[in-house]
Amino acid sequence: MPAITFKGKPVTLIGPEIKVGDRAPDFTVLANDLTPVTLSDTKGQVRLISVIPSIDTGVCDAQTRRFNEEAANLPNVKILTISADLPFAQKRWCGAAGIDKVQTLSDHRELSFGKAYGVAIEELRLLARSIFVIDSNDTVTYVEYVSESTSHPNYEAAIEAARAAR
Repeated sequence: MPAITFKGKPVTLIGPEIKVGDRAPDFTVLANDLTPVTLSDTKGQVRLISVIPSIDTGVCDAQTRRFNEEAANLPNVKILTISADLPFAQKRWCGAAGIDKVQTLSDHRELSFGKAYGVAIEELRLLARSIFVIDSNDTVTYVEYVSESTSHPNYEAAIEAARAAR
């Protein structure tokens, strides 16, 4: 697994390291209305999955806003933001921030996504900042595990990977 820190302290990630070329693991998370959402619900689409520790923090806020802005330039890409925040908090935040092009999803119940993608932080019950691009055939085409969870991901590389995916 990649070495990840949270505020400079090493953390333990639960689950396998996902690599480019892997078949994307399925997962079950919750939409803001508490309905279950799985990877197969977006089958046949290119997906950019933006993973954040908590929507109410500065970098997570900026990351979600950035991908919401970029969504207009990625018309054939479904952008999902996944965190362990409660669905109610995500819905409130999206309403206050005017986020309408990114779907926020909660992994709070089972950490299904976090464990399947190797981003569940054992010590904190949060998800490590990361980006995954999955093509329409469910193959992972881009992966970034951000080494320090309070740092920004490489937005440009993720956006370019989403544009290139089919």
